[in-house]
Amino acid sequence: MDTDRPDTGRAPGCYRHPDRETGIRCARCERPICPDCMISASVGFQCPECVRSGSGTGHGAAANTPRTLAGGAVVADTALVTKVLLGINVAVFFAALAAPAVLVPLELIGRYVDYLGGPLEGVSTGQYYRLLTSVFLHEAWWHIIGNMTALWFLGAPLEAALGRARYLAVYLLSGLGGSALVYLLTPPNMPTLGASGAIFGLLGATVVLMRRMRYSMRPIAVMVLLMLLLTFVPIGGTGEISWQAHIGGLVTGALAGLGMLLPSAAPGKRRALVQWGTCAAVFLLVVAVVVIRTAELV
Repeated sequence: MDTDRPDTGRAPGCYRHPDRETGIRCARCERPICPDCMISASVGFQCPECVRSGSGTGHGAAANTPRTLAGGAVVADTALVTKVLLGINVAVFFAALAAPAVLVPLELIGRYVDYLGGPLEGVSTGQYYRLLTSVFLHEAWWHIIGNMTALWFLGAPLEAALGRARYLAVYLLSGLGGSALVYLLTPPNMPTLGASGAIFGLLGATVVLMRRMRYSMRPIAVMVLLMLLLTFVPIGGTGEISWQAHIGGLVTGALAGLGMLLPSAAPGKRRALVQWGTCAAVFLLVVAVVVIRTAELV
């Protein structure tokens, strides 16, 4: 992918991953390094070899631990959480095919009565778990195939850049943010389900990552516009699409991504405080939306 460099030639490839162009170099040995290899240092970034050889700063061993761009631990399988999320979604989909009744108690719906004279059900009655469980539900083959394909192509690179814990936080917060906006803006008896909110959240965080890496924004801008176009002008046969989940997830993911990636040059403890503090603030925003809607319905 092209970077915003003034020269017209191709950017150099990472010394560990030659097929990945990058404009970032190790602050010590000056070798080109990609997001998977760069480790934050007091000034700029360092490559894993230079970090393992010792920083010469007198810091403890933990200071030399390889870190991702966002400060997460560098691991062998950089897409493990994405694979687990894929597995959970697929497993739940097949479970629902075998027992369709599984969907009803878990889907996102604000307030309804299951049968005449029955008790009130829904998020507004205290079933807040629906805001998250609905993110792992899909109703048709086209639905899960589309979402899981997007999850793989967006999630794996983002997980490598953020690290497992931070990536999972962005995914779950995005799913909750999408669900909260659906809960706020749709009729209380309209059921909604799907991972689209979380997927759009990954898209929002990817926009932040691309900007942070100073890559050309054209490809990701085209992707955002295309996905938004499909949101508001769905293709025939794909069913009704919840634009509220898409917009809510996109905004939530972008906010969480800003918190995770912008403080990458700050010292470790302060960076973690900003990152997790941002996640807490985003979560409280989601809670506020849910509380407001619940008060309206009750």
